[in-house]
Amino acid sequence: MYTKLQSKPSVAHARTATVAVRPTLSRANAVSVRSEMSYVMIKPDGVQRGLVGDIISRFERKGFQLKGLKLYQTPQAVAEEHYKDLKEKPFYPALVGYICSGPVVCMVWEGKGVVASARKLIGATNPLASEPGTIRGDFAIEVGRNVIHGSDSPENGERETAIWFGSEGLVEWTPTMTPWLKE
Repeated sequence: MYTKLQSKPSVAHARTATVAVRPTLSRANAVSVRSEMSYVMIKPDGVQRGLVGDIISRFERKGFQLKGLKLYQTPQAVAEEHYKDLKEKPFYPALVGYICSGPVVCMVWEGKGVVASARKLIGATNPLASEPGTIRGDFAIEVGRNVIHGSDSPENGERETAIWFGSEGLVEWTPTMTPWLKE
């Protein structure tokens, strides 16, 4: 919806500007849906290859809300806690060492269905099985260098957010685009 606004006339002529007007949404008809949180991490290979901006923009364009973001050199204890479910796997020591080998970008994204949607954006763990258009399908070829991690459940999204962001907390804010994305 657009509204014509008349600006003050200049010496030579009057100007008319067309501006977009934000919709007004009624809270009376709103249905309360609890948003999920997903922890997403760009791994050292993604940071070193300069893929950070491309990856973040995919989540932004999808319409999810960024709640936390930091460039972080992972201490071994944090990597071990994050991957504790894989401790018995033969690749565990190499995985922990790899995550600690360079900076990672830690993010928390929030939105309805963000965990499942993020998993679709990210693609299969094995990049060769990932569809073109997914992050791993476009930017990775080996499991051990698959660029990105994303929570696999809403519960793990909460757990991983606590591990990586701890008491630092997340930023509460309302993007101006919210009325254009959500009913």
